[in-house]
Amino acid sequence: MADTIKIVIAGPRGRMGREAVKLVQNTPHFTLAGAVDHRNDGKTLGELEGFADSNIPVYSDLEKCFQDTLPDVLIDLTTPETGYLHTRTALLNQVRPVVGTTGFNDEQLKELKQLAEEREIGVIIAPNFAIGAVLMMKFSQMAAKYLDDVEIMEMHHDQKLDAPSGTALKTAQMIQQQRASKKQGHPKEQETIQGARGADMDGMKIHSIRLPGLIAHQQVMFGGEGQLLTIRHDSHDRTSFMSGVKICVETIMTLNTLVYGLENILD
Repeated sequence: MADTIKIVIAGPRGRMGREAVKLVQNTPHFTLAGAVDHRNDGKTLGELEGFADSNIPVYSDLEKCFQDTLPDVLIDLTTPETGYLHTRTALLNQVRPVVGTTGFNDEQLKELKQLAEEREIGVIIAPNFAIGAVLMMKFSQMAAKYLDDVEIMEMHHDQKLDAPSGTALKTAQMIQQQRASKKQGHPKEQETIQGARGADMDGMKIHSIRLPGLIAHQQVMFGGEGQLLTIRHDSHDRTSFMSGVKICVETIMTLNTLVYGLENILD
């Protein structure tokens, strides 16, 4: 790991982005080299509302930002479409992306992994940066070995773009590794309103709730004869994600492939 890691943040005005700026500025071996924001090209971070006085340059062109600032790492906290383009651009410029944006499809992940391995640099895409959320996923995978009737309920703020969440999809994928495909519920079950039973993934049901006042919450419910097991995680503040971001930035300096999910780099 380099003595000092130079970082560019894409999406600094978002609520996650603001916390990431604070993290980088408050971590002695991190240096904030630049920020990428589609509205404020040519300004400094200190000129944007809500930021302390700072002369960090803001760009709308990611490639120009890389050429001017020569960073080690890109932290991308944008949207699924933009996040994919940013990740690809970073790899082509030998910059290591840490991506908190979800919504990548399998084809995109395959392409980015191939590109990372060709260039021998790391990528980390994390559906959830909260350590507690990663533990929830791991515990759910353990439980699925013994209780195979399961439903996932994820709850997020009403500005979230993708449904189900990346965390819910990742949880379901981890459960799949322990659970045989199974149709749950009554064999003659019918929805009187389409979608009432939620999305179906290999027989598991996934329910997405979007309401103002929520941040990021998920519960995984396992049913068995005479018992119910609920594994739940709640992020009440976006600072809960920053310990995971820090671990990813430090770890990515040693990687030469794509890693999907924070659980894959935790001991």
